[in-house]
Amino acid sequence: MNAARDANLDYGAALARAFGGALLFSFPLLMTMEMWSLGMTVDRWRLVIFLVLTIPMLIGLSYYAGFESTFRLKDEVLDALAAFGVGFLLSAALLGMFGVLRGDGVGSQAVWGKISLCAAPAAIGALLAGKQLGERGPGRGEKARAGAVGELFLMAVGATFLAFNVAPTEEMILIAYQMGPLQTLLLMTASIVLLHLYVYRLGFPGETKRREAGGFRRTFVAFTAPGYGVALMVSLYMLWTFGRTDGVAPHEVATMTIVLGFPAALGAATARLVV
Repeated sequence: MNAARDANLDYGAALARAFGGALLFSFPLLMTMEMWSLGMTVDRWRLVIFLVLTIPMLIGLSYYAGFESTFRLKDEVLDALAAFGVGFLLSAALLGMFGVLRGDGVGSQAVWGKISLCAAPAAIGALLAGKQLGERGPGRGEKARAGAVGELFLMAVGATFLAFNVAPTEEMILIAYQMGPLQTLLLMTASIVLLHLYVYRLGFPGETKRREAGGFRRTFVAFTAPGYGVALMVSLYMLWTFGRTDGVAPHEVATMTIVLGFPAALGAATARLVV
């Protein structure tokens, strides 16, 4: 009886941390006007695809940095769904408190669109709460030793989270419009250089392992180049999801992708600081 009670208390504390993490990670988006507008205008099928793809990302993130220690796929899935639930509840509560949902019919597409877009980053914050706001669970450190595929997955999560914070804004389009070919090339070069420095030179988690794996050149080929590719793919997908690529010339889409790829690359490079 005491063991069951302690387990329930521990899970309750983990959920409380999850709400705290969701709030810290999502409040910039919850208070951004572009997010409210996109919630009303984003294509419904693109929103559904976005939510469906978010679930496997959360399951993988739960394995490496869930808000409690889990060792079975069933538990990872349940924790991912719990984090998604936390994201939806927190987003609905705060958007309602801010008056963002006022005037929209209960259950309307506008209401669900606004809440759903904000729920994804909130769910990521909920899963990261265990590391950022509490002590690490027993055995979690062993699971966190990701291989090459795991590292790329974590880079994708980091790229998704950081890029998501700026992708809805009009500034991404404005910056792309203002940049010429030379500036675009310089930004791409800066993104790759910074990504490699964060991965290989600045003493961040995992650097020693990467150095031992084969030095500068191997790290660039195995981590930096694929990591930047992941950042660009994440950026292009987000631009498509938010309708930024509709009716736009290919070279303009490429420039917008490189612009958004800059914060995405930084997110990919620093993923191990968070996860």
